[in-house]
Amino acid sequence: MTALDFDDRTLSLGLARVAEQAALASARLVGRGDEKAADQAAVNAMRDQLNSLDISGVVVIGEGERDEAPMLYIGEEVGKGTGPAVDIALDPLEGTTLTAKDMPNALTVIAMGPRGTLLHAPDVYMDKLAIGPGYPEGIVDLDMPPATRVSALATAKGCDPSDITVCILERPRHEAMIAEVRATGAAIRLITDGDVAGVMHCAEPEVTGIDMYMGRGGAPEGVLAAAALKCMGGQIQGQLTFRNDDERARAAKAGLADLDRVYTRDDMAGGDVIFAATGVTGGSLLPGIKREPGWLTTETILMRSKTGSVRRMRYKTPAPRG
Repeated sequence: MTALDFDDRTLSLGLARVAEQAALASARLVGRGDEKAADQAAVNAMRDQLNSLDISGVVVIGEGERDEAPMLYIGEEVGKGTGPAVDIALDPLEGTTLTAKDMPNALTVIAMGPRGTLLHAPDVYMDKLAIGPGYPEGIVDLDMPPATRVSALATAKGCDPSDITVCILERPRHEAMIAEVRATGAAIRLITDGDVAGVMHCAEPEVTGIDMYMGRGGAPEGVLAAAALKCMGGQIQGQLTFRNDDERARAAKAGLADLDRVYTRDDMAGGDVIFAATGVTGGSLLPGIKREPGWLTTETILMRSKTGSVRRMRYKTPAPRG
């Protein structure tokens, strides 16, 4: 199979259903305090739906290495094996803690592209920097101090730094970055989890109020975020960071030779990609699963980079009994 076999239009609705079913499976566990059960329910549903698609898929971003994850592990083959050869990046429940605590912005997330187009990123940290569409390439980069990034974006936007809002994952490792950004006068929206959604916020600043994302989070989430921006527009840079030799070995096992490389959006998500995400808990991007007597309703965002189309889909289904 070749990239010419990748019919993104035909495959996109199937991918939306994969995200929907994972969200619906985790619905009964929202706010129940059990992260593992919520994640497992989403994993089981996502895998079942993927295996119903006419694809020859390989998971390149998944639940972990084969010896760490019983299903949807990196390298697992999914689909019926009868269709186009594709790469799949997924997070069956991006925000397990958010789901368990019924906090905003938990999503089910999946991206698909022709074989060889999605970066096989190891499960290590990645330093990330993202902005939305409409700016010249490279107006901000990872080599800049955080304050310089803010001033550069403000200049490009034609506003004061105090009019810029930056999204940052709330972690002790980001305390110095947070202080430097605040010293510019910029606002910061701190998030507790879910940095795929955090990056996606940059692509719709008029909706979310977020202009820039920066900070260190998971590398697999960086690839998913790059796939989303490939469809929505915007820029992202990512550079792997390592805490020990074991993590460097993971990168080598993934086939990455240059451990200092700065990856662009198109390095992480090349070619035509499809991206789907369904809201589990309500947030700035998507409403959460709505429950009413006898029914569940989801909303999914479905995007294709080839056309730049962004479709929002509501799905209402009878609630399972019991």
